[in-house]
Amino acid sequence: MNYDDVQACAGFIRERFTGEMPKLAMVLGSGLNSLADALEDATVFSYADLPGFPKPTVEGHAGRMLIGKLGDKPVICMQGRAHAYEGHPAEKLGYATRVLWALGVETLVLTNAAGSLREEAGPGSLMAITDHINFSGVNPLVGPNDDRIGPRFPDVSEAWNKALTKKLLACANALGIPLHSGVYLMAKGPNFETPAEIRAFKVWGADAVGMSTVPECLVARHCGMKVVGISSITNLAAGMQGELTHHETMEYGAIAAVNLEKLLRAFVADVL
Repeated sequence: MNYDDVQACAGFIRERFTGEMPKLAMVLGSGLNSLADALEDATVFSYADLPGFPKPTVEGHAGRMLIGKLGDKPVICMQGRAHAYEGHPAEKLGYATRVLWALGVETLVLTNAAGSLREEAGPGSLMAITDHINFSGVNPLVGPNDDRIGPRFPDVSEAWNKALTKKLLACANALGIPLHSGVYLMAKGPNFETPAEIRAFKVWGADAVGMSTVPECLVARHCGMKVVGISSITNLAAGMQGELTHHETMEYGAIAAVNLEKLLRAFVADVL
C-alpha cells in the first residue's frame, strides 16, 4: 500500500472538510445505511471521487463517506465497503481504513451482515465480535511493509478491543437490547457456505460467518487503531435453515439496523 497515495487521499478530504475531524469512524455493512443518513450537518464524499478508493458494487453498499455528527459527537460513517469477492486485490481492501488512520481516526467500529452458527442468535439479532478466524485466504498486509504505517509483524492477540467491547455490551444492557458475543469467521465468497463447511466452522469455534470485516480489522490494528465490531445476524447458516439469498440478508439487516442504530448512538455518546 503506497503511503503517499493514502496521504494524498486524506489531504483531498481535508481540503474539502474544514470542521473538526472525528476520532471515531464506523463502517456500515449490508442493509445498515440508515445510521449514516441520520448524521447531522454531514459532508458527503462519493467513493468514486476519492483518489484511490475501490468502488463497491454490491446492493446495500452505497459507496459514500459522510463526516458529520451523531447527536453532538463528531463521527465518520463509511456507507459500504470493498469485498475480495468483487475482484479487488487484497491491498485495496485496507485502503479506506488507512485513509481513516491518516485523517487521525483512533477508534474504528466495524459492522457487517453475517450468518449465525448458533440457533439462539437468530435473524434480526446482534453479536459483538470478540475474535475472528480468517478463512478467506486474503490478507491486506501481505507485501512490502512500510514502517511509517505499522510494524512488519503486528500482534493481533487482541484484535478486537476488550475494553470497548465491554462498553458496547454495557450500552446494550442499559438499552435492553439483546447482544450476543462471539467469534466471527470470514470466508471469501461470493457463494454462501456449504453445510459441511458450516459444520467445520462450528468445530473451530466460530459463532458467525460473513465475507468482510477481517481485512479492515487487520489493517486498523497494523496502524495502531482500536477496533470494536458488531455483526448484524441476517440468517442461520447453511444446513440450519432453507435456501440462503442476498435479499434475505438485506431484509433482516434492516430489522437488526433498528437496534443497531440505537446501540451505536449510545456507544458513541459513551466513548467520545
